[in-house]
Amino acid sequence: MGYLTVRNLPNEIAKALRAETRRRGKSLNQTVIDLLKQALGLDWDSPGMNGLEKLAGLWSQEELEDFERATAVFEHIDEEQWR
Repeated sequence: MGYLTVRNLPNEIAKALRAETRRRGKSLNQTVIDLLKQALGLDWDSPGMNGLEKLAGLWSQEELEDFERATAVFEHIDEEQWR
């Protein structure tokens, strides 16, 4: 475990951290750790690191194969359309 002291923290950051701590219902320490993990791309507890999975969800292998079969027609190029 490491320790970190942050000096000269601007008031607006301190205020935003307090608000975020209340919003999350966690301690200030845990909120700062979570925010640092997220900002550094180390948020391993949640799926993915870009947040898209949280919005879109995750597909099973079967769902991926179904999607690929359903959209395979879009891979076909109709030469008549390009003349």
